[in-house]
Amino acid sequence: MTDRLKIAIAQINPTVGAISANAEKIRAFHAHAAEAGADLVVFPELCVLGYPPEDLVLKPAFQRRALETVGELARATAGDAPAMVVGACRTEDGKLYNAQFLLDGGEIAGIRDKHDLPNYGVFDEVRVFDSAPLQSPLDFRGVRLGLMTCEDMWFPEVPECLAETGAEILIAPHGSPFELGKVDTRLAHGGARVRETGLPLIMVNQVGGQDELVFDGTSFALNADGTLAARAPAWQESLIVTDWRRGDNGWSCEKTEIAPETEGLEAIYQALVLGLRDYVGKNRFPGVVFGLSGGVDSALTAAIAADALGPDKVWCLMMPSRYTSEESLIDARATAEALGIRLDTISIAPMVGAFGGALTDTFADRAADATEENIQSRIRGMLVMALSNKFGHMVVATGNKSEMSVGYATLYGDLCGGYAVLKDVYKTTVFGLCNWRNQHHPAGALGPEGHVIPENVITKPPSAELKADQRDEDSLPPYEALDDILECLVEGEMGARDIVARGHDEATVARVENLLYVAEYKRRQAPPGVKITAKNFGRDRRYPITNGFRDVSLKVWS
Repeated sequence: MTDRLKIAIAQINPTVGAISANAEKIRAFHAHAAEAGADLVVFPELCVLGYPPEDLVLKPAFQRRALETVGELARATAGDAPAMVVGACRTEDGKLYNAQFLLDGGEIAGIRDKHDLPNYGVFDEVRVFDSAPLQSPLDFRGVRLGLMTCEDMWFPEVPECLAETGAEILIAPHGSPFELGKVDTRLAHGGARVRETGLPLIMVNQVGGQDELVFDGTSFALNADGTLAARAPAWQESLIVTDWRRGDNGWSCEKTEIAPETEGLEAIYQALVLGLRDYVGKNRFPGVVFGLSGGVDSALTAAIAADALGPDKVWCLMMPSRYTSEESLIDARATAEALGIRLDTISIAPMVGAFGGALTDTFADRAADATEENIQSRIRGMLVMALSNKFGHMVVATGNKSEMSVGYATLYGDLCGGYAVLKDVYKTTVFGLCNWRNQHHPAGALGPEGHVIPENVITKPPSAELKADQRDEDSLPPYEALDDILECLVEGEMGARDIVARGHDEATVARVENLLYVAEYKRRQAPPGVKITAKNFGRDRRYPITNGFRDVSLKVWS
């Protein structure tokens, strides 16, 4: 009977669909684990495919290649090599399963399929996978391993079944994306399963960006008494070899590396950096290009881009109009110099004049309004898209969640782009992130140290500068009030009466709710962006564009 076991936690960054590249990464981590004396290496959920594969997993050719690759990986476990647990899809009797494969002795030694399929928020696995029946543990070198996949750990049924059928160690590969508070949530669910079953548990999560999702890693091992025995670092690939011993009360893990948590503004910033880095890198763009206005949103975007990609891959364009202040020109130059990024200037005044001349007859007897403002934004969008087409850099949209929520953004103007880094970041958090970055140099950041966002950019009143003496708060409530109302409506799904009870003006709440609903058609056409909150615009929140509902509990709508 085996009394000692070395289990390696392989926290890797796979790419959806890149089966061969993912397999090479798995082999490399497996080799490192072998050098460290591991008996078993556990990888994240669907690591062979990348997670989430969405409808790609429905392609028969994709399914065949995945299973062939699992067979190829199995051969790497022949002889004295460590065994592996890898995730991939498999079909049986016309059903498609999200499966874990135990590879040992050069072959597939066992398979366990996912039972609990998430169907909420960003998850829609019920769409593509079939739910497997409850299953028993797998025998591995004299140890009964209770394999369960991600959501299986979040509810008691699967772990209880595994415990009742003889499991000794629970192992839960995950594809669990980041959002604020998620690290503590995962630990809470893992701890609950440990208390219920009396068994130790290993959770292995992936790391990296995949479209709008970012995975923070922070894999961990818990002993049967609930104590934390190991935790992998956030935001980076890692391999931790854990040492397990069998005692009178079952298996326990010797305490090893416990990486510190990242939380709050630091966690948000790291998520934004990793999300942009992987979106640009995995889609093979040479760099990014966007407008640098001298405002706080584009300055923060520039800092994130420099930290994610390196200053040499960030190209910014200052596009002044007759409404652009000298202050904004100075602030944009100062931001670019502090970050060491390229900044070019192209005046849009001649182009605005050309559009105005072309539309003079058509717009006769019509007063100037937001139409003329939006033309300026759309000209800027065309310019950055022209650079993208000519040189290959991806356009980054710089708008934040407050603006996205209420439609304070121009379709085919500042909404154009391949990725919106701040899409899930409220304006008040933008200010917080700017101050945080000026005081910290994040781990792994490629941008310069020090004060990289000029103080004046942070402290001056925000303005789109599309007309004379314009301020954001001429059109919107103060951001502190706006963001609280939006968070109540979007993340909290609160009723208007309850929001008013928090101290907000009734008419303001009604107006913000209306703006939120009527801007849905804009958001449907907006680029993807990093998810950091419990409910981002995209995979999380799916509201109809045509929507006649308003909260009639407010008198102004009755």
